[in-house]
Amino acid sequence: MGAAVIGAAPETPAYILDEAVFRRRAAAVSAAFEGRIPLVYSIKANAFLLHALPEELRHVEVCSPGELALCERLGVAPEKIIYSGVMKEAEDIARAIRYGADILTAESPEHYRLICEQAAAAGITEDQPLRLLLRFTSGNQFGMSGEELCHIVKNRREHPELALIGIHYYSGTQKKLRQIEKDLARLEALLTSLREEAGFEAALVEYGPGLPADYFEGTDLGAAALAEEWEMGALRDAAARLLPFAGKYPLSVELGRFLASPCGEYHTAVRDIKRNDGTDYVILDGGIHQLRYYGQTLSMQVPELHVLRNGCEAESPAERRPYCLCGSLCTVADVLVREAQLPTLAAGDELVFGRCGAYSLTEGSALFLTRQLPAVYLRRADGTLERKRAMTETCALNA
Repeated sequence: MGAAVIGAAPETPAYILDEAVFRRRAAAVSAAFEGRIPLVYSIKANAFLLHALPEELRHVEVCSPGELALCERLGVAPEKIIYSGVMKEAEDIARAIRYGADILTAESPEHYRLICEQAAAAGITEDQPLRLLLRFTSGNQFGMSGEELCHIVKNRREHPELALIGIHYYSGTQKKLRQIEKDLARLEALLTSLREEAGFEAALVEYGPGLPADYFEGTDLGAAALAEEWEMGALRDAAARLLPFAGKYPLSVELGRFLASPCGEYHTAVRDIKRNDGTDYVILDGGIHQLRYYGQTLSMQVPELHVLRNGCEAESPAERRPYCLCGSLCTVADVLVREAQLPTLAAGDELVFGRCGAYSLTEGSALFLTRQLPAVYLRRADGTLERKRAMTETCALNA
């Protein structure tokens, strides 16, 4: 581990996260919401971006004991933490309370019971109650039914050490506008029911709209601009629905993928090129254990991708040819792109995959074949690269 600052390109494979891009994205989202809707960053999308949290992010959503430990280690202010997650045990809840997490979520009646117990054990009183959101299910394993939730709200005065401040709701990622509209209608029906049946007015509705991130706009250098334009259109459409809702209810919006995806690059180098049965195969020092895109079925999609040669762009459109880009794993499944039209490649060339700032660092099967974990760098506003994780051996983990 370390935080070394380097001037040259790092050895491959490596991830580079761009602080300025992350900040611009947060500012763009806040502007689309006219500064009226607080933003929450779900750190499961990319915990390394905790090193560069923009001021527009009021809270970070923590979904596991390990993520809470990361926040403690990095000194993330407890008043910025919403401690969520579908599986909480008593010690997890106690730890979050000890750290001073601003808000906890209850995913089920059992969660609620455990939180009540741990609040009492910690000496929490009604003078400074523990702030709590109740998670409403969207029809899957997350949250609880409207009936269970309403029962807890109706009996909330039995636990004055808890302050039920509102509702948490999330129904998935990469959503189309009509699903957001359905979500808001479902939320409004619940909030109306709670007001009429239990006299409860929510002080906070934390909603994850799952705004879509665009990954596959081709290999040209303009791909990032095309994706950005498409995503900003989706954001504006969502804002047109969310702002009226926020005018009636105290809404906050939780985002992960949409905030993080544009700020990441994955760098991997060409180690071998071979021609088998009429196909040019490129063997890279990375692979599918380190790079994952949402919806990249059978590697038929082509993400934003360009080639560096001796640190400079290698762009010769007239000389492009098809390559099958394969990784370093001993499995025929290790194909990053089935067919990518690229300049003529040579060993040592570096391929840069864009828009992988969300999930790629953690979603891949990183321990498969005991390969090293790539280094992680944060590109600061001045252009320097600050190493946040060195290349890490995994042999001890697989022993």
